[in-house]
Amino acid sequence: MFDQHEFFLNRELSWLKFNSRVLQEADDKNKPLLDRLRFIGIVSSNLDEFFMIRVAGLKHQKESGINKTDNSGLTVIEQLDRIAGFSHQQVQVQYRYLKRILSLLEEQDIQFCDIHDLTDKNREWLYDYFLNTVYPVTTPMAVDASHPFPFLASRGLNLAVLLEKEKGEMKTAVVPVPTVLPRIVEIPGQGAKKCFVFLETIIQEYCHHLFHGYRIKEVAPFRITRNADLSIAEEEAVDLLAEVEKSLQQRRKGQPVRLEIGKRANRAIKDFVVGALKLEEQDIYEINGPLDSSVFLKFADLPGYDQLRYQPITPQISADLLDCEELFAAIREKDVLLHHPYESFEPVVNFVLQGATDPKVLAIKQTLYRVGGNSAIVRALAEAAQNGKQVTVLVELKARFDEENNILWARRLEEAGCHVIYGLVGLKTHAKCTLVVRRESYGIKRYVHVGTGNYNDFTAKTYTDIGLFTANDQIGADASAFFNLLSGYSDPPIWNKFIVAPLGLREKLIQLIDQEIQGAENGRPAYIIAKMNSLLDREIIIKLYEASTKGVKIDLIIRGICVLRPGLPGVSENITVRSVVGRFLEHSRIFYFANGGDYSIFLSSADWMPRNLNERVELMVPVRDDDHKERIKAILALILNDNQKAHIMKSDGSYRKAERRSKAINSQEKLYEMAVAANKVEELTIEQRLKPSYRH
Repeated sequence: MFDQHEFFLNRELSWLKFNSRVLQEADDKNKPLLDRLRFIGIVSSNLDEFFMIRVAGLKHQKESGINKTDNSGLTVIEQLDRIAGFSHQQVQVQYRYLKRILSLLEEQDIQFCDIHDLTDKNREWLYDYFLNTVYPVTTPMAVDASHPFPFLASRGLNLAVLLEKEKGEMKTAVVPVPTVLPRIVEIPGQGAKKCFVFLETIIQEYCHHLFHGYRIKEVAPFRITRNADLSIAEEEAVDLLAEVEKSLQQRRKGQPVRLEIGKRANRAIKDFVVGALKLEEQDIYEINGPLDSSVFLKFADLPGYDQLRYQPITPQISADLLDCEELFAAIREKDVLLHHPYESFEPVVNFVLQGATDPKVLAIKQTLYRVGGNSAIVRALAEAAQNGKQVTVLVELKARFDEENNILWARRLEEAGCHVIYGLVGLKTHAKCTLVVRRESYGIKRYVHVGTGNYNDFTAKTYTDIGLFTANDQIGADASAFFNLLSGYSDPPIWNKFIVAPLGLREKLIQLIDQEIQGAENGRPAYIIAKMNSLLDREIIIKLYEASTKGVKIDLIIRGICVLRPGLPGVSENITVRSVVGRFLEHSRIFYFANGGDYSIFLSSADWMPRNLNERVELMVPVRDDDHKERIKAILALILNDNQKAHIMKSDGSYRKAERRSKAINSQEKLYEMAVAANKVEELTIEQRLKPSYRH
């Protein structure tokens, strides 16, 4: 009944609409200028990944002769056509916003200069910089019968050069812009002003030094995006780590899927590059501004301009730890809830760090998906192994675009004496779980941390996630069984509290929705709130449609992709969908089920997507403590009332900003205010408040 094409939206177009909501943040006049510029960079970075994975996958299907329809009824070719139309429009808007922001930055004495407008002294400095710094690391590459078009790295910036010798003889060449130098170069000696020039502009200005004996007819910047989806034969792999490393090499050589080229490039230059790459017209993006605006992600941290950025927040001490003298004792007494980034991630780091040095701790087990560059947690795990603890770490090597980083950490952990495992064949391990086993006066005690986000102390400052510490014996037993399942040949146990994908999470979600349907049919309170990053799973969506028609009220808070259509007569009239896009990346997965008044709340690592429910190891756990349940319920209510950063989905899949009929509510700002208000002793550091017994 509910499985018809017209009841579903297209996944790729839904994602592009999410990226448009991100882009709107760059045009928010209430946002500090450099943070608006940062969102320009985020949009570019998002688009890069979208083309490298999603568009590349569709192109591969097309080339293989596969033109099947998706849930919304679009064929592969139709999806590619619509993606191209939407993406071209989005990029035009992006660069219109960028031009506006750069103009406003000039009023703040931050300027991207035209070389021809510089003083003679500045031009002399720039010329010297080219000769002594840029020229030695720049390699011009001829393209002719004896020099085929070179292989160019994905996302690398290049210059296409059209040259002329005597008698009108024309030549072509490519100059890769060196990645070993800063992309944005500051010209010194400008006093209170800041003057910047792009590296490719410098090379373009002095390009004739690279081609003696030729006249430069035309120079145009261009950039290639390649297929980056890894193909790993796990079943045949003898060494998964080596297989992933091999696949990473293949990623760099993937087929081109997009060309970005300067809008001013003439037809000859454009034909030269397009002909070499064999791309279709819809794959060519003419850029009216600097290519690869993801460079502004780092530039937005320009020193000395704090007034043009958000004031930094100070993550608070969790209210559950305010009077804590020792972390394990606090967890033993009562479950501890952490809400990042409003509350500090430091207790999670301390959990592992104290375990590493506590003589009572026997073992530490942890899953790692996206770890980060300079990970305090990984260092603590290595120290624990060196201190003689039994340390088992599951490092997910297939975490997309973090593979190289995770390989590095896996090797370091092995060198330190940790037992490193890479998960189950055919499945990514996306669950977030840490187990610390401690010998105490009355016997062995297990302490567990589970969360909705990665063990990454850097992203914990910008992603909203919820973590839970517990010493509950049933959860402790589940955690032990869970790690045994990952590391050995153990059959799945009968779980006490854990709900695990792909071993029952889907079935549990269906059961919970059915429970609400039954409640509605019996006249009891029936209400679902589901907060996640993406909603894609067809079976779950059909079940939500059924619940809606039975009278269950359903509020979905979905940051990114959502292919469910709310508000369809006779199908989804009781369903609302909203997306909150703000200063912090909404990342927590929280599920509320009214259950006739005896409501349940679950935290999970899983979105409601086929890959999460079928192809990944995921965890969902119930929140047991009544105070914590009430707190999470209040968090969800606040987000549902956000009228500053919330976007409401309409039945056709488009979004409108939430109406502001009442008092302005920015849920992220309010949640931080609540964290500060709950923190009674702000002058002490996290370390001072925790008073750990076994810190360095």
